[in-house]
Amino acid sequence: MEYKISYPYKYVGLGGSFDHLHEGHHELLQTAFKMGEKVGIALTTNELHFGKEIEELIEPYNIRKEHLEDFIINKLGKKKEEFVIMPLKDPFGVAITDENLQAHVSSLETYKMALKINDLRMERGLAPLVLIVIPLVQNEGGKKISSSDIRKKIAKK
Repeated sequence: MEYKISYPYKYVGLGGSFDHLHEGHHELLQTAFKMGEKVGIALTTNELHFGKEIEELIEPYNIRKEHLEDFIINKLGKKKEEFVIMPLKDPFGVAITDENLQAHVSSLETYKMALKINDLRMERGLAPLVLIVIPLVQNEGGKKISSSDIRKKIAKK
């Protein structure tokens, strides 16, 4: 007997660089796919990486997109129809313009950006998003896992 999974929301969004895809990203993505029937992922383009730590070691857009797709399809078992990856060329992307978006998944670290997204949506006459916040994922040493730290380790080699 086949059954249909019921999701709290039809369309959930999240965004980021997803550079050197790590456990924190995995948690963010897993949460989004548990909450939404369809997930929109805004993937940062090079314009948004200016000034980031060791920005020259940020993986190219196409590599980051490939790693995302691979994780979503092969690790989470999702089909291409269940998600969309779109370029994010400014800090907010479609999160402030898409009326179909119902919820936004962020980490504790990016929660302030999610609040700003809701402010801008309301200024435009759109409904605010339900904000789903995950805790920061920590490494064995109790420090938050970050792409910046991964790039620092790569730079030392």
